[in-house]
Amino acid sequence: MTRPRTDLFDGGGDTGRLMAELNWADTPLGAVSSWPQSLRAAVRVVLSSRYPMLLLWGDRLSQLYNDAYSALIGDKHPAALGDDVRVTLAEGWDVLAPLIQQAMETGVASWVPALQLLLERAGYREEAYFSVSHAPARDDDGRTVGVLTVCSEVTEQVVGERRLRLLRDLSLRGDGRTVDVDATCARLIDAIGDHPLDVPFAAIYLRDGAVLRRTACAGGDAGHPTVAEALPDVVDLADPSPAARAWALPDAAQGRPTDVTGVADRLPLPAGPWGDATHTALALPLPSAAEDQPLGVLLAGVSPNRELDEAYRSFYQLLTQQVSMAVRNAKEYEQERRRAETLAELDRVKTTFFTNVSHEFRTPLTLMLGPLADALADTAAPLAPGQRERVETAWRNATRLLTLVNSLLTFSSLEAGRARSDAREVDLAALTAELASVFRAAVERAGLALEVDCPPLPRPVTVDPVNWERIVTNLLSNALKYTFIGRIRIAVDADHDEVRLTVADTGIGIAEADLPKLFERFHRVQGTRSRSHEGTGIGLALVHELTRLEGGEVRVTSQVGAGTAFTVALPWSAARRAVTTGPAPNGRGDVARAAVSEAVGWLTDPAGSIAEPAAAPGPAADELAGARILVADDNSDMRAYLSRLLAGQGWRVRSVTDGRQALDAIHRDPPDLVLTDVMMPVLDGFDLVRRLRADPATRALPVLVLSARAGEEASVVGLSLGADDYLVKPFAAAELIARIRAAIRRARTDPSGDAATARTADDSLSAADAPRSTRPAGATAEPAYDEPAHAEPARGEPANAEPADGEPAGGSVVGTADDGLGDILAAEWTYPSVPTSAAAMRQDVRLALDELDVHTDVLQDLLLAASEAMNNAVEHAQRPSRPEVRVRLQVGADRVRISVRDFGTWRDRRPAMDRGRGALLMNAYGDVRLVSTGEGTTVTIERRLTDPA
Repeated sequence: MTRPRTDLFDGGGDTGRLMAELNWADTPLGAVSSWPQSLRAAVRVVLSSRYPMLLLWGDRLSQLYNDAYSALIGDKHPAALGDDVRVTLAEGWDVLAPLIQQAMETGVASWVPALQLLLERAGYREEAYFSVSHAPARDDDGRTVGVLTVCSEVTEQVVGERRLRLLRDLSLRGDGRTVDVDATCARLIDAIGDHPLDVPFAAIYLRDGAVLRRTACAGGDAGHPTVAEALPDVVDLADPSPAARAWALPDAAQGRPTDVTGVADRLPLPAGPWGDATHTALALPLPSAAEDQPLGVLLAGVSPNRELDEAYRSFYQLLTQQVSMAVRNAKEYEQERRRAETLAELDRVKTTFFTNVSHEFRTPLTLMLGPLADALADTAAPLAPGQRERVETAWRNATRLLTLVNSLLTFSSLEAGRARSDAREVDLAALTAELASVFRAAVERAGLALEVDCPPLPRPVTVDPVNWERIVTNLLSNALKYTFIGRIRIAVDADHDEVRLTVADTGIGIAEADLPKLFERFHRVQGTRSRSHEGTGIGLALVHELTRLEGGEVRVTSQVGAGTAFTVALPWSAARRAVTTGPAPNGRGDVARAAVSEAVGWLTDPAGSIAEPAAAPGPAADELAGARILVADDNSDMRAYLSRLLAGQGWRVRSVTDGRQALDAIHRDPPDLVLTDVMMPVLDGFDLVRRLRADPATRALPVLVLSARAGEEASVVGLSLGADDYLVKPFAAAELIARIRAAIRRARTDPSGDAATARTADDSLSAADAPRSTRPAGATAEPAYDEPAHAEPARGEPANAEPADGEPAGGSVVGTADDGLGDILAAEWTYPSVPTSAAAMRQDVRLALDELDVHTDVLQDLLLAASEAMNNAVEHAQRPSRPEVRVRLQVGADRVRISVRDFGTWRDRRPAMDRGRGALLMNAYGDVRLVSTGEGTTVTIERRLTDPA
């Protein structure tokens, strides 16, 4: 045997050494020594290259290649050396043969990028891609005797780009624009079905309680078993049968990705480029916000022509995340759509309700306004001055209520799409000037200048005069409300394109951030200065909607501190509409006059007004005669009414329009009581209470809050800030007077006096007038509780003190002898079992704890909880042996305890009375214990002093 010369294969790496050891004499190429120089030169080129190269030589297409190429053919190396390429690459020869034959027959090189080729190099039929060049190889005589192939594998690149396209398609089709989850799943499956080389089949199962339901599936061609036939529609997650678990769906639904084998036996689905059977699938959980509760399962087939390696699994992980995100977005979109539909339905129902109620208001308003107007105009039986003033107040406010009803009717009609424009041909400049003149007296009374610039327009304008009156009236009212110095200008002008109404002022202006929301209904700019806090918040929204109804638009420009300009623009095309036939509606100017009547109420003396006390009607004035009351309310009629009512009690009443004026008046001349509204301009009632309680000079000043804001939340806010009482409008005059009397008497009680002194003024009162308060005197007090023998007495009380007469023993548990509560302060009070006692108790506890510098939050929490306990004691005590409630306050080194005891048996409140939140409030603000016996109930509230919540 002749061995080849090894110098030809030197430097050829592992493949070169194998070639040197090969007996080439047994190959079609013959011994190396017989090789022509052209073959030797070609072999040297191939072996010296690091790029994959294959040399085919001779009629048998014998193979000579380098190390780089050997890696591409995998298991076929080294047997392929010297062998016929048609045998080595038999599975892919139908693709390679034309390229090789073309190079040998034509002598022209070729280049094919990303050539798909079937290879069996790793034990399975593999889908591979190569970029290949075939060039003719010539012998020493210049004849083409072979082919030089240069190639590079691009399988990962081609497959990776293909998978990225699928992920991109999923993101586009699962963007949440579908109407429901099922439609989204169908779009996702359609996108997956367009890429069968990577995902032969797929199905989405979504969790529906304890089952999985198939929402969409794809895979297979016509003439083959469909995926829908092979896969279950519903899978019971609790079913242990093999049929239910054949596709591993229950396991995946628990969050465990699972490989499913034996797929070809259940779903003989041809897949891949060459129709091979799919043998494996993956059951993958669709992640949700809750890690232990997947949304469902994605069941996806694995290509039979690609290895299920790390890259393939990573692709499926991304695929699952995309599907999950799209489904979650669709669920959220569907929920949001349902919420929007619900809100739209609620809005429709609300609009219908407003419309119906507003219509129902008209009948009683007619029966109010008619008789009131008749009484005022009756010359045969004229009203006395006092009665006339009362009737005029009622008539003004009934008229205002009618205006509000009309506004609600108009707005509800606009929202419901039922509003129409009763267009008439009008002289718009003259109509606007006439409406502006209605406001002149009010504007000038406010110290402002009204400029009207309404020259005649070139032609008439077609517009609904009623709608135009509402537009002009709302804009002028708004300007007057927010302008304090300077002027208000109203102008009408036109050009070739449009007619414009401009209402400009030199008022407070509007911040740029608030301009986009300015025409939203119920939107009000917070914290701005105005002449009144009253209003519905629909004025500018009404202007916007009415302008749109007339075919125009509203524009606004504003600068904070400089003023605001509203422009209503009507294009001439809208201003030349067809005119409505029939008689014009009556009542022209009524809307403007009603608005002016309301605006006049904003314009009062900044220093406030004083109502002197009326003469006492009885034989002798009571001890509260001459008491000074400060009334803060931005409604002029309410101020006048309260002034008349309270002055009639012999009290001196000063009235102001906002909280800032109230503070100034209090500092100049401190009153005996402050009666304040909540919603006021400049400084509202709650801020007024907060500032009074923060100032040591006014901390004990009684404050009674009046408000139209009903509900427990509003009263809790007011009481938590330190108000002594909270009364909701409308109120009974007798109740208001009784509460004022009780508050003033409590304030006049000397906190340092003894119990007898404290009760002298109150003993003559009925329970409905004022609660009785026994204040701490030198930290001593009579026992108010029956305590066990081991209970610690109040400071200064004998340790062996007996229970009070008639008081049962063992009625409450408020502490133990060694808990240290009462070391710093121990105080007790007794109050009549009436609703007004809660206000007295709050003031007593606040005064007692103020001296100890208790944290403000702790104090307010305790007062809220104690108020609820006091209210429960008054409302729940049935057949009390004593018509009173006793309160004990104990303060130790780090804790404070308030105990509230009644002397009756427990009873449930009627549903109409029971707010159902007393226990919730008490437990929110302290540790609460309750002991109830046949003789009474004790509620104990305890709180750490160093733990402000």
